Amino acid sequence: MTFENPDLLFLLWVVLLHGFLLWVYWLWRRRTLRRLGSPALAQRLLQGFSARRFWIKNALFAAAMVLLVLAIAGPWRLVKIPAEATQGADIVLALDISRSMLAKDVAPSRLGQARLFAQKLVRALEGNRIGLLFFAGDAFPQMPLSTDYAALDIFLQNAGPEFIANQGTAGGPAIELANRMFESNARAGRALVLISDGENHDENAVARARSARAAGMVLYTVVVGTPAGGVIPLPGGGAKRDATGQVVRTRSDAAFLRELAQAGGGTLYQTADAAAVRSLANDLDRLQKTTVDAKAKTEYVLYFQWLLLPCLLLLLLEQLLWWRQRSPKN
Repeated sequence: MTFENPDLLFLLWVVLLHGFLLWVYWLWRRRTLRRLGSPALAQRLLQGFSARRFWIKNALFAAAMVLLVLAIAGPWRLVKIPAEATQGADIVLALDISRSMLAKDVAPSRLGQARLFAQKLVRALEGNRIGLLFFAGDAFPQMPLSTDYAALDIFLQNAGPEFIANQGTAGGPAIELANRMFESNARAGRALVLISDGENHDENAVARARSARAAGMVLYTVVVGTPAGGVIPLPGGGAKRDATGQVVRTRSDAAFLRELAQAGGGTLYQTADAAAVRSLANDLDRLQKTTVDAKAKTEYVLYFQWLLLPCLLLLLLEQLLWWRQRSPKN
């Protein structure tokens, strides 16, 4: 057990200060009553006062404050969830990280929307083995087929054009690399989900998609961006220009991605479509499945709520308990 905000535990000194002030008050009270010189007079002045209830009320308040401080410090611990074998397929995500994906014709950018789409898709595909590759003018594997979805999410969050020096957009190398990432003797269904704006500098991409389909891989494409397009921002500010000094305007090409998907036996989807993640996940769910050994996971379990409830109950009880005891009936 540990705390998310251990620095807040110093507030426990408030409880100690409260106890010290009560002790000082009680000594002062006893000294003042003794100065009256008459116990009978003191008894009449404090008629109905219960020292026992006084200390019980303050003890309840102090206990509630201790629980409150522990709760706001955020107690938690890691709980290991054992691995469970499931039935799943093998799926590779190919994310376009070319500079054209930095265009802001969609919010927050093409790359930002593509990453968000991929993260939602990963959550919808839990139970399958998922791999990840990045591509631009070239392609390279970022994560092999795995059920480590937390690591996959981190890789997606950090994706950017700086990962690949060879810029441009070439889908062919991504298709070939994805085909090599699948295990040759695996019986699970194979699929590649290629997320891109569709700008293509590879004339053989469609032919490579047909070859991959013949080898048993289904290709789905996801287009991000708008036909109207946008400019490509540069790291130092401004926009990318061509050799003549004109601002380069990048436009998404859904027609090419549709042709690529048809050649690969799949379908084209759009990130702008709210139902695209679920529809694509349903298509991928039809792939042939085999036994997948899921990786054991660890989860953060928070306990603050188990401290707040008794804290509120103690405060309520402290309010209901009156200072004075009932006077005896005549």
